[in-house]
Amino acid sequence: VYFSQPFATRLHTNPAFTGLVDDYSITLSYRNQLPTLAGSFVSTQAAADVRLSTPGQHHAIGLLINQDRTGAVGYTRLEIGALYAYHTRLTERLALSGGLRASYGRQRVGYDNFVFGDQLAEDGSVAGPSAETLSFSPVNYLSLGTGAVLYTEQGWLSLAGQHLNQPNLGFQRQSQLPLLFSISGGYKLFVIKPGPGVATREVSYTPVAAYTRQGGSQRIETGLYLTASPVTLGAVYRNISIPGSVVAQHVLAVVAGVQAGGLRVGYSY
Repeated sequence: VYFSQPFATRLHTNPAFTGLVDDYSITLSYRNQLPTLAGSFVSTQAAADVRLSTPGQHHAIGLLINQDRTGAVGYTRLEIGALYAYHTRLTERLALSGGLRASYGRQRVGYDNFVFGDQLAEDGSVAGPSAETLSFSPVNYLSLGTGAVLYTEQGWLSLAGQHLNQPNLGFQRQSQLPLLFSISGGYKLFVIKPGPGVATREVSYTPVAAYTRQGGSQRIETGLYLTASPVTLGAVYRNISIPGSVVAQHVLAVVAGVQAGGLRVGYSY
């Protein structure tokens, strides 16, 4: 699942982002892909992280819950992940974070909306249960991930690997989930930098770039965010190459957000 607001779903991108805000955060995300089509792919995510009040505030923990649902057959996947990150300063301005993620997943297929041929009467009405054997038992799996983030007050470089153990997701035959590798980065350039006193307003622009590869699929992403507090506007271009596809998918996502104190609300299309 790719979210078009990676800063709001940073724990999904890299476990090393856990505790990056030096305090705590709670995030709720909702994603609906191609909502005008039947059986659209819907993802709902809840995330929370906190920097522990230990000497040096090096340790942070987090929780990530993600549910995906798609199709008339009621395919659902639920993942619950525990995250840990360790933060340390390399210099006065440069810091490094390393993170780990362990997720338990369960996917299943429901047949509540299925109608089989032996249930159809001559007049087209549906009668009685089906004699079909529905033997697709739910699949449980464990996924492990790790990552690192090198960051300053204005810039960052993220490197992450998910599904390191390549768990089996097959219902009736072996089907390994390929390793997901991602690298991303960005830099915030201030026109007006917020600070104490009069300059509490921020005006900035942030160019970003990312590369993701999983199996034979790869994605290149570039974008630019403009912030004039309390409003942020952004545009992100994606080039997605999938095995067997004649041409790459070209996607443009626009992002708009507003901040009120510690609350941020964003929408993307």
